[in-house]
Amino acid sequence: MRVVLFTGKGGVGKTTLAAATAALLARSGRKVLVVSTDPAHSLGDALECELGGEPTELEPGLSAAHIDTRALLDDSWGPLRGHLRTLLSGAGVDELVADELTVLPGVEELLALGEVRRAAENGTWDVVIVDCGPTAETLRLLALPEALSGYLERLFPAHRRAVRGLLAGLTGAGRDAQPAWDRTVDALDVLAEQLTGLRAMLADHTTTSIRLVLTPERMVLAETRRTLTALALHGLHVDGLVANRVLPGPPPSLRGPAGRWLRERHTEQQAVLAELGGMPVSLRTAPHAAAEPTGIPALLEVARSLYGSADPAPRAGAAPEPLLQIRRTAGRGRSLDSEFELVLHLPGVVASTLDLSRIDDDLAVTAGPTRRMVALPSVLRRCTVSGARLSGDDLRVAFTPDPAAWLR
Repeated sequence: MRVVLFTGKGGVGKTTLAAATAALLARSGRKVLVVSTDPAHSLGDALECELGGEPTELEPGLSAAHIDTRALLDDSWGPLRGHLRTLLSGAGVDELVADELTVLPGVEELLALGEVRRAAENGTWDVVIVDCGPTAETLRLLALPEALSGYLERLFPAHRRAVRGLLAGLTGAGRDAQPAWDRTVDALDVLAEQLTGLRAMLADHTTTSIRLVLTPERMVLAETRRTLTALALHGLHVDGLVANRVLPGPPPSLRGPAGRWLRERHTEQQAVLAELGGMPVSLRTAPHAAAEPTGIPALLEVARSLYGSADPAPRAGAAPEPLLQIRRTAGRGRSLDSEFELVLHLPGVVASTLDLSRIDDDLAVTAGPTRRMVALPSVLRRCTVSGARLSGDDLRVAFTPDPAAWLR
């Protein structure tokens, strides 16, 4: 089973390449579902068909769907939101305030991702291709399961008895009210399980990967580096870059303004492609088409030019380098002369965008607009940060024992 998520800046052709990849996979004999979580829902335009919330078979082995987030919001989130609103109102919170507190930003996108997971796990498909929204929205979406899991755990601890005690204590409910609270607890448990399942799917590098689509332009380079770093910071695996709309070299006979423009653009694109090729992830290129490729025949031409004879969704090989490693660099046992190093592998990271801070038992790592709270292992919780340096794509943070805590 493979899940491949396509994302990129708006207008770079990610929907076209996602649809093309799905069409080629289906022609190779695999059962493929291509779904759109992009609110723009242009997947149907690329495939030249009408799509709804349920998968539509377009040809043998190829099905497609637009995920209907509004229906998901009404069916899945509505009941839980009602339970939580009742809980807050019963605890004395104003009804209007309770209604506002139960509005969860990003819940529609989260439910769409849950539908992707459901499709991946039902055993019907060999490959699920996901046409995600633009990069910034996708980064927020992919970070949601982990962020909301932590939020839910803080508000409602996992132990069911503790949750029931909290609910009953807030409202002074007796035994007669327990069935209603049981329904609330059950709904929270279902949400927690869904979030855990989403995190597991996204973090499973053997089955799930992300493909970044871009156009070979100078301003795209910095954004691509930031995106690679942000995804790595969230423990997500990028299996390739796709440079779309690559111009051919002009024939020598082409002169005048058109020839000059084409030569300059070609030279600029080749310089950008050379830099992209130096990034720690594979690069493929798709030529600029004379006409917009829509419909399965045209999409197949794009896919064949992009992948050649290669498998568009190969099974994962060796596991990518882990995000976090801990090494002892000096001392042994519980000696105070011990030193440790926490290594974070962040492809494409730029030193000027990094910021670190220690918050209790977490290390807050910020790379540009992306922040992640890294829970420190127990051995490092009893240490203080003594330095940090960037070595290639590795952020190395040094720790030394805190005497007050180390010898306890």
